[in-house]
Amino acid sequence: MPTQGNLFADLPPPGGDEAFDTLLERPGTRIERIVSHGHASPAGFWHDQAQTEWVIVIQGEATLAFEDGERRALSAGDWTTIAPHRRHRVESTGPATIWLAVHVDSR
Repeated sequence: MPTQGNLFADLPPPGGDEAFDTLLERPGTRIERIVSHGHASPAGFWHDQAQTEWVIVIQGEATLAFEDGERRALSAGDWTTIAPHRRHRVESTGPATIWLAVHVDSR
């Protein structure tokens, strides 16, 4: 795992899968960079994770949808916290969207 880097370095080109890079992992905590190029969660798929997730859009834009009907539009600099087991999906992302996601055990 790297000990130093740049969030804008080595970005994957458009056309492939969404890219997930773990930047730091410790017991109970994981920080990752996510690069999206117009990606969305598959139809009918919901993330349902045991950890609290805090995400910020560093570049680009994205919309999160929640099973209860709430939608959150995020632009560069916007962040949000997702509670454990709050079912959600990525509804849409813009080109070259860079996220930073922090997953933390909920104790």
